[in-house]
Amino acid sequence: MSLTTRTAALTVAAVLTADGLLHVLWSTGSTWPAGDARALSYAVLGIDAPFTSPVVLPLAAALFGGAALVTARARLGRAHRLGRLLQAGTLAVVCGTALRGLAGIGWAVGLRTGLDTASGDTFQLLNRALYTPLCLLLAAAALRVAAGKEAAVPCTAAGKEAAAPRTAAGKETAVRAR
Repeated sequence: MSLTTRTAALTVAAVLTADGLLHVLWSTGSTWPAGDARALSYAVLGIDAPFTSPVVLPLAAALFGGAALVTARARLGRAHRLGRLLQAGTLAVVCGTALRGLAGIGWAVGLRTGLDTASGDTFQLLNRALYTPLCLLLAAAALRVAAGKEAAVPCTAAGKEAAAPRTAAGKETAVRAR
């Protein structure tokens, strides 16, 4: 795994995990960083929506799952027996974050479909300064992971590290065809 793929995977995983933890916090009834549930809803979503456990916990699970898939894809590579599944999961993260980023661009230029005008400037400011750029960055980073080369440690079919034969002194030897 190249440094850029590793950095991209760590970035995506860190942001998705942090967002998942926020959703878990909100499932407890906390409205941090807003003063109340309505203000939180308008700041985060631009509409009045509930931040209850049945709503936010599945989102937290999806965020944690996305973080795990991207991390596993970067670490294990395409050659792993679950490579195709990890690749599909990573591409799902690309699609989800890219769609949110594109929607954010639409909202930023005035397409207010679905947004409540009572949300005021808070959502628009956060959307332009944080949500949209972050989602587009995550989409690009996850795409880098999806397009990344094989994992740094080659894996055999059994999922174990492939080791070159060694001499008694511990030096690797070439394997000759007989």
